[in-house]
Amino acid sequence: MLNGHRSAWRRRGRSGRAARIAVPLAIPMALGLTLGVILAVSGGNVSKINQAANGIAASPSASASASAGANANATTNAVVPPAFSFANGPTAFFQLGDLAAFPVDGTGAAINLNQTAAQAAVSMNCTLTVPNHPLTARGLATPYQLGDGCSMANAANEGAFVEATILAPDGSVQVYNPLVVTAGTTPAVAPVPPRMARGSQVIIDIGSNGNNLVLEGRGAIQGNCVDALGQSVIGQVSACNAVNFYRAANFMVALGILKIPALGTAADGQPCMTVRNFGVIDQDQSDNVLSTYLVNASGQTAQDTAANAASLAGAGASPIGNGSDDRLLANFVDPANGCAAFTAPDSTDANGNSGAQALNELSARVNQTGTIAVVPVNDEMTLVGGAFSIDKTNVYRSLVDQPLLFGVNADQVAANYCQNMVNIAPAHNQLDMAKDLAFASPVPALGDNLATFMAARLSASFGVLNCAKFGLTNPVSLTTNAAGVATAASYNVAQQAATGSTTSGGTGNPFPVPSFSVPSWWPTSWGSWLGTGGARLPRNLRRHHQNTTGM
Repeated sequence: MLNGHRSAWRRRGRSGRAARIAVPLAIPMALGLTLGVILAVSGGNVSKINQAANGIAASPSASASASAGANANATTNAVVPPAFSFANGPTAFFQLGDLAAFPVDGTGAAINLNQTAAQAAVSMNCTLTVPNHPLTARGLATPYQLGDGCSMANAANEGAFVEATILAPDGSVQVYNPLVVTAGTTPAVAPVPPRMARGSQVIIDIGSNGNNLVLEGRGAIQGNCVDALGQSVIGQVSACNAVNFYRAANFMVALGILKIPALGTAADGQPCMTVRNFGVIDQDQSDNVLSTYLVNASGQTAQDTAANAASLAGAGASPIGNGSDDRLLANFVDPANGCAAFTAPDSTDANGNSGAQALNELSARVNQTGTIAVVPVNDEMTLVGGAFSIDKTNVYRSLVDQPLLFGVNADQVAANYCQNMVNIAPAHNQLDMAKDLAFASPVPALGDNLATFMAARLSASFGVLNCAKFGLTNPVSLTTNAAGVATAASYNVAQQAATGSTTSGGTGNPFPVPSFSVPSWWPTSWGSWLGTGGARLPRNLRRHHQNTTGM
């Protein structure tokens, strides 16, 4: 998520701290973007976003409406077919990636694992100690320890957030948010373990509001955790038991045991969005989680339940959370346009029900059609030594159940991603303009409503992905006020072709769901054929997938 909490090489040399603002959860926090956005005024067909003086407009202004009509009827635009999205092919069949012991960031710079609090406040690199047996109910209820000088009291810049999705053998799903505490402190309220069916598969997704998060502890090994390719850390993103979980989940979807809800239709007449829609992605799609915690005035944390909020009301407790593409979709884009995200019961959420990164990825795999967006090589969290890396991109993709790259040109993957983003996102943002103008901004200090926020986010993503390298022009032009807040924007919706892109194949396909019934050998408990290595398919359904990282 382009949220202001960026990797170290992206943050260095940038002035100001507005891009790292933590917003109260009444308007959920930390979904911002880099204020040093690349502004471009491009010729051709332009659509404008304007608003009333009070910041809310019931409908697009006359200027916006007129522009939209002009674009819809334009005949001068060349039709550019979608670029091949590299969203086909097999997903990981066994774990890829590593736990970094001597970590470096995406530029190759060493990450100091012996920091003071003052040093951590500058680097925003942190460690997270994973508790023993993290995939068990007891392990899930044992707090993770944020260390290396970092503190949950400074969650906006250093905080780590953990989210577990638990899949039972009968296809039922629940979400549970394990607690993160500052190393050396105790929880404000002790976590209550989840109730798990025997044989459940668990994925633990981990996000950070800092730059780089390094996993430590025996639990990281026991939990099949991954935070790097070799020693090159995947920035803010890590996960435990991801491949095993998705392998089991996808098998159960194919059997009809795990039911993934259909998307529904948005107010704009289009299918509701997923995290793999080019209309909603940014520079680093599929990153971070929806977890929230409570933090009191002393910096102690607790799970964000209604009971805990009531018990800590006198302790100055307030909610904190992780800047996330998943949160943007669930709490802003979906409700603004009459949609609802895939959710499940969550005993650690104040509402008793929540979404999760894993649920969003499963929904996207099953439901997303057309030109499908998956993690590209020019995502800065997939760089190795500052260069594109197919191997590291595949490690990241394996954590979010996305197809692996085989025998492809990295520059072509990057060019195609940029082309699809600049040709799809502006038109979609324009289509949703009226609804988004009337909806609150995720970060009011960056865009004063959802429409201007989405425009500024897209503009910054164009710059961070270095899309100009492929002969493309930023399709967004922003107007900002004296405080640097985006207050208006215009889009150039003329189609562009990236240098070096290819249309071969053009689109990915949704996950095929074979029509067959549950076989007689399916056990009521997976204990007879599920071990710590995850779902073991029947012999006649097994197939070998090559480990393209060589690990």
